[in-house]
Amino acid sequence: MNRRRFLIKMSKSAAAGAMTLTLPQIFCQSNTVKKKPNFVFILIDDMGWTDLSGCGSDLYESPNIDKLFASGMKFTNAYSACTVCSPTRASILTGKYPASVNITDWIPGHARPWAKLKVPEFNQELPLSEITIAEALKPAGYAAASLGKWHLGQQNYYPEKQGFDINIGGTDRGQPPSYFSPYRIPTLNDGPEGEYLTDRLADEAGRFIEKNKDNPFFLYWAHFAVHTPIQAKQEITAIYKAKIKSDMLHTNPVYAAMIQSVDEAVGRVMKKLKDLGIAGHTVIIFMSDNGGLARVTSNVPLRAGKGSAYEGGVRTPMAICWPGVVKPQSYCHIPVCSIDFYPTILEMAGVTILSTVEIDGESLVPLLKQEGELERDTLYWHYPHYHPGGTTPYSAVRKGDYKLIEFFEDGALELYNLIEDIGETNNLAPQMTEKVNELHDMLKEWRNRTGARIPAPNPDYDKKREGEWARAGSSK
Repeated sequence: MNRRRFLIKMSKSAAAGAMTLTLPQIFCQSNTVKKKPNFVFILIDDMGWTDLSGCGSDLYESPNIDKLFASGMKFTNAYSACTVCSPTRASILTGKYPASVNITDWIPGHARPWAKLKVPEFNQELPLSEITIAEALKPAGYAAASLGKWHLGQQNYYPEKQGFDINIGGTDRGQPPSYFSPYRIPTLNDGPEGEYLTDRLADEAGRFIEKNKDNPFFLYWAHFAVHTPIQAKQEITAIYKAKIKSDMLHTNPVYAAMIQSVDEAVGRVMKKLKDLGIAGHTVIIFMSDNGGLARVTSNVPLRAGKGSAYEGGVRTPMAICWPGVVKPQSYCHIPVCSIDFYPTILEMAGVTILSTVEIDGESLVPLLKQEGELERDTLYWHYPHYHPGGTTPYSAVRKGDYKLIEFFEDGALELYNLIEDIGETNNLAPQMTEKVNELHDMLKEWRNRTGARIPAPNPDYDKKREGEWARAGSSK
C-alpha cells in the first residue's frame, strides 16, 4: 500500500463548506470550521542551552528571542533527539526517534576505521516512505516552505519530495562555504556581494509569509547559524569584542555577533507577522538541533557539548508561543524532546493522528494549556557512532530525575541525578545498582523495540591507529 497516496486525497463537504479529509488509516480532521493556526518553526543550528541573554549568557544579546520566550512557554528540560544535527531534523519532521528511522549520525558522518567498534550503517536520507509534518498538514490546506538547512539526503530527497511547496537553501550538504554572498548554495541564488546569509533567510521568510498571509502555512525555518564556519558582521563583532571581560563564561565575540544576527532575523519575522495582522493566530516554535559546540561556546553548568553523551550535547533552549492559548511568561520543567513537535503541531492544526500511524513523540498540548501531564516519563537517546567532540558510541535513558548512559566500547554505565547534579559530575552507578539495573533494562527493551542498531567489534581494530579519523564511506 502506498501511504503517500492518502496524502493527496481530499474532498469538500457539501455542508457548510467544511473540509473532510479522506485519509484512511493515516490522518483525519475535525469538521469544525475555525481559522487554522499558522506555524513558524525556528530551528537554530548548534545553539547551546545558555546561548541566549534570557537563558543565562553573560555576553550574548538576544532581545527579540527573549521577547518571544516571554510571550509563551519556556521549556527548561528540552532535549534534541540526538547530539548531532541530521538525526534531530529527522525526528522533528517525523515524530520518531532517530533509531526508528535509522538516521543516527549527521549525514554522511565521520568514520574511525581502526577504532574498537565498527559502527552500524545508517540511512543517508530521510526515507520517502516517512510522512513529514508538511505532508500531514497538506490535506488540511497548508502551504509549506523549507527555508535554510535541510541535510536529510541528496536531490531526490530534498524538501520538495517530502511535502514542501518551496525549498530555499536546502541541500544534502550541511554548511555553506561562507555566510557572506556568494554563498554557492545550489538552491539559493546568490545575493549582492557581501550580503549576510542570516539576513537573506529573514528576507525569504518574510516573502513567504506575506504571500501566504490569507492561507494557513507551515514555515520550517532552519537556520545555518550558529554552526561553523564562525563568521559574522565585523561591525557587530567589534561591539562584543569591547564587552568581553576575563571572568565571563562566554568570550567569543564573532559567535556573539552571529547570535545577534539570528536574533535580529527573528525580530524581523515577528514584526512581519504583527504588521500583517496574523501574529494572533500564528504559533512560533523555537529550538536548537543539539547543544552548543564546546570549542566555540560554553554550556556551563551543563557538561561537555555537541557530540557528547552528556547534557551539554542534547539539552537546548526551547519555547512555544501560541497566542490566546499559552499563558505568557509560563514555564515547563517536564522533560520534552524534538520527537514531540510532530504530534503537537498536528493537534494544534486539528489533524488527528490515528492509531495505525506509529510515532514516538507525544503531543505537548496538555502542557501548553496547563491542563494535564504527559503519559510518558522516559526519554531515550542512541548514538552508535564516534564523534570528534570526544564521545564514543553510547545509548542513554532519562526517567524522572535520573539519567543512565551506556558506553558500548567497554560496557561502562554512568548514572546521574540531574536535579541534584546538573553538571553530571557524580556518577552514582556504583552505589545505586538497583536503579542502574532498572534503567538499563528499560534501555535495552527500547533498543529492541525501535530496532536500534548496535556497533560490533571491529575486525580491523588497531590500537596504534584507533584515534585516526576519515570521512564516512572513504577508504582506509
